[in-house]
Amino acid sequence: MIATVQHWIKSFTLFELLKGMSVTGRRLFSRKVTIQYPEEKTPISPRFRGHHALRRYPNGEERCIACKLCEAVCPALAITIELAERDDGTRRTTRYDIDMFKCIYCGFCEEACPVDAIVESRHFEYHFEERGENIMTKEKLLAFGDKHEAMIARDKAADAPYK
Repeated sequence: MIATVQHWIKSFTLFELLKGMSVTGRRLFSRKVTIQYPEEKTPISPRFRGHHALRRYPNGEERCIACKLCEAVCPALAITIELAERDDGTRRTTRYDIDMFKCIYCGFCEEACPVDAIVESRHFEYHFEERGENIMTKEKLLAFGDKHEAMIARDKAADAPYK
């Protein structure tokens, strides 16, 4: 009976509404934390994982040795690799695809790679407009790696103490 009376009193006095308005009133004059995104950028951790890139050696040869460790360790099965053996006996990839819609950006591919061929850069501002653009082919990944090699090398050097 007492609970019913309390419920009626709270209903008629709009207790829940006043409780919510008190939260709004407390926050109304506090410092704002909204970021105006395109104009303002928030600081990004050097260990942030974003767009993938394939790297090359300084002589221009691709680093990937087609060991398929990144494909095996990927929990989302987002990586597809096909390989071919060269005349000198070394293996290289003929196909290296990453489905960016499947990728969960866990970084396991980067950690598994013995030659630092695949990396996840700090670049996060990218989008897809056409069907099929979400598949990052070997050529796209190498081009992205070539374009952002300076940033990737800086991040690798800064990340070295953590390994």
